[in-house]
Amino acid sequence: MAIPQIVLAPLAGGPSTPELAAAVANAGGLGFVAGGYLSPDELARRLERARALTDGALGVNLFVLREQPVDEDALAAYAERLAREGHELGEPRFDDDELDAKIEIALAADVQAISTTFGPPPSSLLERARVPVWATISTPADADVAADVLVVQGLEAGGHRGAFDDADESDLPLLELLAAVRARSDRPLVAAGGIASRVAVRAALDAGAVAVQAGTAFLLCPEAGTHPVHRTALRSGGETAITRAFTGRRARGIENSFMRDHPDAPSAYPHVHHLTAPLRAAARAAGDAGRVNLWAGVSFAAARAEPAASVVARLRP
Repeated sequence: MAIPQIVLAPLAGGPSTPELAAAVANAGGLGFVAGGYLSPDELARRLERARALTDGALGVNLFVLREQPVDEDALAAYAERLAREGHELGEPRFDDDELDAKIEIALAADVQAISTTFGPPPSSLLERARVPVWATISTPADADVAADVLVVQGLEAGGHRGAFDDADESDLPLLELLAAVRARSDRPLVAAGGIASRVAVRAALDAGAVAVQAGTAFLLCPEAGTHPVHRTALRSGGETAITRAFTGRRARGIENSFMRDHPDAPSAYPHVHHLTAPLRAAARAAGDAGRVNLWAGVSFAAARAEPAASVVARLRP
């Protein structure tokens, strides 16, 4: 199958819904269902629901997490600081997001692509997949990964950085990164990061991508599961910045007070994600945008509250 030019980013953590993926697929794009943070049973249910809503192209995205050493003292100090501030906290810990079980679900699903984020696709996936396996990368060095398609994530992208490590010096703007990856690989490239207009799509295609992956552009769509607090923030303006404060892994979101108050949060994912989960849930319930991760790319002001099909039509070159 040829890759549709407009691809819906996975948008794990709330915005991803079967309805959004199916709407993009029905408009001629490729709609990803995010597997991150879901139970295996819920992922299977969402994939089945998405397929019931479309005969178009669907994909499923999986987190690939490897346990690595973390600075336990820095993590404990961060937890202590948050506790002193009066936040409700969870227990920091590592887990692999039930990857093995989700690989089995992805392999059995009626999808046209399986993508990975945070690490190289496992050999157990590559050896058994009957559809192309996509790897998300955000550094030129990661382009050497074994995969059929590379999702090239530029500095402008919202949400978590897709790099295989959490290094501070790993970011490049999208067009510069595309050029660097194109020099290392002849595999199909899907461009991601700041894609919110037809002009941006055209620039990415001219730079060697065969398609673009957009996420923030779809956050205000009625089919998306974006929380009302997040929707309001997207409409309210501001600037984006990269932070570890919410999850312990570098991610771009609309800058708020929690990000400003915790610029030196430790690199420890998903430990910090579990630590801050209760405080973020409480903030959402209270309508407090100052303590919620408001993931968004640099072009978030271009997002519109319109059906997903309209976004696809607006982006298509």
